[in-house]
Amino acid sequence: MRIAVLQFSHETVTFLPYDTTREDFCYPGSPVGGEALLATDPKGYMGGFVQVAREYDGVELVGIESPLWPRTGSGSGWVTRDAFEHFLGRMLAQLEAEGPFAGVYLALHGAMAVRGVPRPEAEIARRVRAVVGGGAILSATFDPHGNEDEEFLRHADMAFTVKYFPHYDAHLQGQRAARMLVRALRGQFRPAHVTRKLPILSPTVLQWTGAPPWSDLIQRALTWEAREPDVFVNVYFGFPWSDVPDAGMTLQVLTHDDPALAWRVAEDMAGFAWRRREALLNSTKIHRMAGGVALARHAVEHGGAPVILADHSDRSGYATWLLREILAAGLRRTLIATLAAPEAVRAVLASGAKPGDAFSAAVGGLADESAGEPVHIEGSIAAIVDSPLPRAMGGGEQWVCVRFGADNMLVLSPYLAQVMEPEQLWAMGLRAEDYDVIAIKSRVHFRRGFDDSGFARTILLVEPEQPFLGTVRLEGLRYENLRLADFYPYSAGEK
Repeated sequence: MRIAVLQFSHETVTFLPYDTTREDFCYPGSPVGGEALLATDPKGYMGGFVQVAREYDGVELVGIESPLWPRTGSGSGWVTRDAFEHFLGRMLAQLEAEGPFAGVYLALHGAMAVRGVPRPEAEIARRVRAVVGGGAILSATFDPHGNEDEEFLRHADMAFTVKYFPHYDAHLQGQRAARMLVRALRGQFRPAHVTRKLPILSPTVLQWTGAPPWSDLIQRALTWEAREPDVFVNVYFGFPWSDVPDAGMTLQVLTHDDPALAWRVAEDMAGFAWRRREALLNSTKIHRMAGGVALARHAVEHGGAPVILADHSDRSGYATWLLREILAAGLRRTLIATLAAPEAVRAVLASGAKPGDAFSAAVGGLADESAGEPVHIEGSIAAIVDSPLPRAMGGGEQWVCVRFGADNMLVLSPYLAQVMEPEQLWAMGLRAEDYDVIAIKSRVHFRRGFDDSGFARTILLVEPEQPFLGTVRLEGLRYENLRLADFYPYSAGEK
C-alpha cells in the first residue's frame, strides 16, 4: 500500500506589495523529500499523519520533494505563477516517475493565493489526480483559515481541517487523515461529502475559539462527530487577507457513504453559524493604538502586569505604529518582540558588532502603507541571538536585541515573527521579571502561551487609527476578486 506524501502551503496576504517567489521557498532544508519531509513538523499535520500511517502493516510512505513554508512565513504577498508551476511540476514529475501509488496525502493550508490560479489547492488536487489516476485515494489536511469551496473535493476524496484557533489539533487532524486514508484504501470507508459556503467574512483576530461564539460553533461540530460514527465536520473560518473568489466561511461534512446525513449535518451547522453571525463578528474588543497603550499603563499602575499588547493588524511585520505610541507614552519596562527590520539586522551582523556596542538606526516602516514611517532608535545592543521560532513563524535567522529608553527592549527580526510562547523570549536570554509590558505581532496564536497558560494578567488587542491592512474594518481594503457586498455584514440590509 504505497502512499505518496506532498506538502505545498502558504497563508498569502495578497494586499502586500511584494510577491512570494520561487527563491523564497528555497533555503537550507527546503525543498525536502524522502524521510526528511516525513520528519518535518512532528507535532503538526505531518507528524500526526506519519505516526498513524506507520501503525498499519504494509503501508509504505514515499516523501515527494516538496517546498516547506517560505522564508517569509505569512508576511508576504501573492505566490508567483512561476513558483507555483515550478514546485508543483517537480512534485508531479516525481509522482509519475515513482508511481503507481494507491493513495496520496496532501499537507496544504487553504489560503494560498497564486497569481493566475483562482483556487490553488483545488488545482493541486486536480493535477495530482491526473497523474495517480481515478483509483487512488487522496486525503488532505487544512488550516481553518482556508478559503475553500466545493472545488477541492471534486478532485480529492477527503479533507480534515483543524478546529481550534490557536491550532491545538493539527497533529490530531493529521492522524485522522492517515487513519481514514488507510480505511478507504481497504474499502472500509467510502467518503460522501457535502460543502456549504456561507457569506460571512470575518477578520482572523475575531476567530478565537477559546470563548463564545466561536467555541460554540466548534463544539457543535464536535458534538456531531461524537453523535454519529464516521462523521467529520470541517469549519473553514476563511482568510480575508487573500483577495480570492472563494473567500469566506465554508462548512464541509464527510460521512461513510451517507450523503443524506452529510447534508443534514451541513444544514444544521450552516443554520447555527448564520443565526450567530452578529455575535461571530463582535466577539473581541479591539483598541486603537493610543487607547490600548493608555490602558496598558493603567493596568501596570494597578497591578495588572504582565500586560500583552498584541498588534493584530500588522501583516508585514514592519509596522511602527505601536512602537511610536509606546515611545510617545513614555512606557518603561516594555519588551517589543518583534519588529521586522532586515536592513538594520544585516548592518549589525556585517559590522561585527557585539553586545554592549552602541546602536543607532531607523527601523521598520516603509514596507507598505500600513507599515508607517521608520522610527529612529538610539540604544545599545543587548544580544545577537538565533531565532527561537520555526521558519514558518518568521524564524530561521539571527535576531538583534536592542536596549533603549527606560529599561525597554526592542527585538529586531528579518521578517514578520509571531511570538506564541513566553518561553521563546526567555530562550533569547531575556527575563520575565524585567518587563511589565510585552508588545507582539499576533492575532490569536499568542493566546496558547500568554493567555491559556495564565501568564498574562491583561491582554489588549490594538490596531492603528487608519483601517490599514490587517484591520477589522475590511471596508478599508481594496478588494478586486471578491465583492464585499456579497458578504455579511456588508451585504444590503445587513448591518
